[in-house]
Amino acid sequence: MVKIEVKNLNGKKVKTLELADDVFGLAERNDDLIAQVYKAQYNNQRKNTAHTKTRGEVRGSTRKPWKQKGTGRARTGSIRNPIWRSGGTVFGPRKERNYLQKINKKMLRLATKMVLSAKVSAGELVVLESFKESNNKTKKIAQALEKLNLMKDKKLFAFGNKARKFNLATRNLAKSENCNLENLSVFNMLNSKIIITDVDSLEELETKYSQSARISKGEDK
Repeated sequence: MVKIEVKNLNGKKVKTLELADDVFGLAERNDDLIAQVYKAQYNNQRKNTAHTKTRGEVRGSTRKPWKQKGTGRARTGSIRNPIWRSGGTVFGPRKERNYLQKINKKMLRLATKMVLSAKVSAGELVVLESFKESNNKTKKIAQALEKLNLMKDKKLFAFGNKARKFNLATRNLAKSENCNLENLSVFNMLNSKIIITDVDSLEELETKYSQSARISKGEDK
């Protein structure tokens, strides 16, 4: 079983938890799979705002600028012609483009567990005793981060249903991002150096991804 320390807001060790190996202790890592899921989640967040107008959408007269013959000029039929200044655009970006990519559920689960396992083995998963100790106060969380030496790192606060209002305490902190466990993704985990959660949230996370066991309640310090 993988073991991890639980700390309080003073930065002191409270106890040790045993985590499920099939979620937090995967030995093998498939970087190609993780990269594929990361790119898909990135593209699924992408908003298609770039849009150019074709000659049919550009505002302007439909009158023929000059007669077809006799002027010595090249023939033309519209001032909205793409080769004219302020004319339409050919092959430009259109807002109808769809960037969404489907992610297989088994691939998503496996990639998520691989990233969680990598974070645990690298010591980049920090478990607090309870988010409730902060009373959702930013000052208390900032003081805790100072004691844990995490102020300078980019952080992801992952909280479960029992701490839904915890984002009130962390939304104004620098270099931090809030995420409910329902929205936890490979993308936001890899974009953060440290993942910070508490025991209750970790239990929810293990229950969601483990096929066998729930989290052990831990040992004495």
